[in-house]
Amino acid sequence: MNALDALLSRRSVPAQCLVAPGPDAAQLAAAIDAALRAPDHGHMQPWRFKLIRGAARERFADLLVAAAQARDPATPPRQLEKLRTRPLHAPLVIAVSARFRDNPKVPEIEQMLSAGAAMMNLLNALHAQGFGAIALTGPSVYDPAVVSGLGYGAGERLLCFVYVGTVGAVVPAAPERPAHAPFVSEF
Repeated sequence: MNALDALLSRRSVPAQCLVAPGPDAAQLAAAIDAALRAPDHGHMQPWRFKLIRGAARERFADLLVAAAQARDPATPPRQLEKLRTRPLHAPLVIAVSARFRDNPKVPEIEQMLSAGAAMMNLLNALHAQGFGAIALTGPSVYDPAVVSGLGYGAGERLLCFVYVGTVGAVVPAAPERPAHAPFVSEF
């Protein structure tokens, strides 16, 4: 697949449509290599990728459920079940975070943009290798119990969870891409 075809055909694949196998060591290394090529003003290297696979997915699911119950003891059982099973569908979950550092020439927003670009490169590289993936946020990403439970410290911000695997189920139709006109103008 050439680069432009990969970019134009990439789409989010729901986590429940992902199955094993996930990327092997070489495929994962290639995707991370692509992520590390993101624009990076000042060579701040803010991106971080925490791999959650194997039995760690169950511990991750337990963390998500416990945090949801602590946030709201009345969390519906259906929502708790979704939190418990989603990490078990995909063979790999990647917690994407950013570590911000003080730099008078590179404000935090530029470091955040760099981490976002790295996450997008990761998604594109996984797709180009034939894997499905989706980046998800939600209350768990912003929950201090989840953030600390994953081992993040001061100066680090959890950005999203990327679920990765082989597409093993019929994926809903891709949304139609919007026309350019509302988003592009001349100066």
